[in-house]
Amino acid sequence: MELGLVGLGKMGGNMRERIRRAGHTVLGYDRNPDLADVHSLEELVGKLSGPRVIWVMVPAGEATQTTIDQLAELLEPGDVVVDGGNSRWTDDEKHAEELAAKGIGFVDCGVSGGVWGLENGYALMYGGDKENVAKVQPVFDALKPEGDSGSVHAGKVGAGHFAKMVHNGIEYAMMQAYAEGWELLEKVDSVTDVREVFRSWQEGTVIRSWLLDLAVNALDGDEHLDELRGYAQDSGEGRWTVEAAIDNAVPLPAITASLFARFSSRQEDSPQMKMIAALRNQFGGHAVEKK
Repeated sequence: MELGLVGLGKMGGNMRERIRRAGHTVLGYDRNPDLADVHSLEELVGKLSGPRVIWVMVPAGEATQTTIDQLAELLEPGDVVVDGGNSRWTDDEKHAEELAAKGIGFVDCGVSGGVWGLENGYALMYGGDKENVAKVQPVFDALKPEGDSGSVHAGKVGAGHFAKMVHNGIEYAMMQAYAEGWELLEKVDSVTDVREVFRSWQEGTVIRSWLLDLAVNALDGDEHLDELRGYAQDSGEGRWTVEAAIDNAVPLPAITASLFARFSSRQEDSPQMKMIAALRNQFGGHAVEKK
């Protein structure tokens, strides 16, 4: 099939390549002309045959809203817009309603996989009407990991981003647990090789995971994380998860505590936040602050 892809950054560029490897045609637009296949949204829409599918991979908020507003004026009834960024699920409902008024379909898709997705595939969580999802399905199949799992039609519009939000909340708590354990091991005199303790957990233990593998990768590059400042940003989805928990009276003590721990990193050079920062850089290519 043909796909228009808007946003060719760290994830969007790799997604374009993975979809092409599956045999589909992808035309990409980015504000950086060195990355783009076309030089405007108008050119992108004009070069695609209907019914068109346009996948948007730009930052959540104003950038996504502006892009969808522009596409609403360019696309035709029967076309579909996919928001694959990290938008809040409440924005999805608004976007779906605005596009539906023009006969344009909308699908929201939470995407996980970071900088490793090109080779490993992307975990996909998408929401929307079945007929709109069906138009995008070949792209979902191209992006997902090999095998029977790795993608899910989570439900109605907004369900995909809500599921990805909860995924990221869980990710916060898991990273925080590894970081706290690492700091405690580093603190005591009796443990003389913390990195190898972490490495030993990679096989046969109940806490083995890809995040643990990435922690070992980070420690191989900087054994005591001496080069990092203990500062970790939060992308917004951790906050949204906690807010949704409050709205629905669901207790989330571990996820909430992990979010607050990141706030503490803005007040001091936290050893735990060095590991959080290292992990975010490993799986997502997120920027770290050097000393």
